[in-house]
Amino acid sequence: MFCKICVCAERVKKTSLLPLWEPQAQFAGYYVAYEKGIYKKYGLDVTIIKGGPDYPPDQWLEKGKVDFAIMWLSAGIQQRFSGVRILNVGQIIQRSALMLVAKKSSGIKSPKDIDGKKVSLWDGLLRLQPIAFFNKYGLKVKIIPQSYSVNLFLRGGVDVVSAMWYNEYHTILSSGINEDELVGFFFDKHELNFPEDGIYTLEKTFQKDPALSLSFVKASIEGWKYAFEHPDEALDIVLKYMRIAGIPANRVHQKWMLDRMKDIILTDNDYTGIGILKQSDYDRVASELKKNSLVKNIPNFEEFFVSHDKKYNKK
Repeated sequence: MFCKICVCAERVKKTSLLPLWEPQAQFAGYYVAYEKGIYKKYGLDVTIIKGGPDYPPDQWLEKGKVDFAIMWLSAGIQQRFSGVRILNVGQIIQRSALMLVAKKSSGIKSPKDIDGKKVSLWDGLLRLQPIAFFNKYGLKVKIIPQSYSVNLFLRGGVDVVSAMWYNEYHTILSSGINEDELVGFFFDKHELNFPEDGIYTLEKTFQKDPALSLSFVKASIEGWKYAFEHPDEALDIVLKYMRIAGIPANRVHQKWMLDRMKDIILTDNDYTGIGILKQSDYDRVASELKKNSLVKNIPNFEEFFVSHDKKYNKK
């Protein structure tokens, strides 16, 4: 019995994950996988780092300070082009949650109505889709830098605000504005679907132990499945980690976030697509990066994505 326990202990692999941001329902699947022993079931001893503005996942991954990191697809492609040999080993989000929001009272009902308006945008790659949207419809707008808050929009300082469907959009609703008083422009509805959160690792980490990466992705997907099937328990877990991190924890807001994560992860209403990066999505994002001179050459898809399921359909 003693020897059997020793063998099992030796098979446990220590690894680490850095989410894209601080604890919230956006990362529920990973916290659930940890708390429910799913990672352990796959032979993994996982440390989840808190995340946040002081923990840039791309830099931590590049420096080898973490084994796995959650990053947007656009950031992953740009990193690969810049020479950082990273791999996408699991594309979790399938439908972009980034959107533009306007008040109907401003007279905005369609994309053409945004022309000449004040639009607040986040910096960096978060501007990629909005700029592509403006170019698609030939819009000239006055861009105002956007902070983490939507207060400028609520006070009427800008006509249009950037928002994540699972986060800022609900903050706007919670401010007292009814949903029927708003108009939302979802980029994925305008042929600009740029999937966001994916699981990334260094190529050398994968090559050293492919089974580690594949097990981590499979366990994480199982964590998401459990979270969606047991939402109240998942919210309890998320709120626990938010409190540990000293972050204000609002259950109603986190429930909205978890519900929306289900919408953008389970786009086919089942679990078959989780973890799969479609080549059509990859090509779309990479082409837009090149068009905006953020990359000169598009990295080869087969060298960028490794699937946990070899039976997937890339298209």
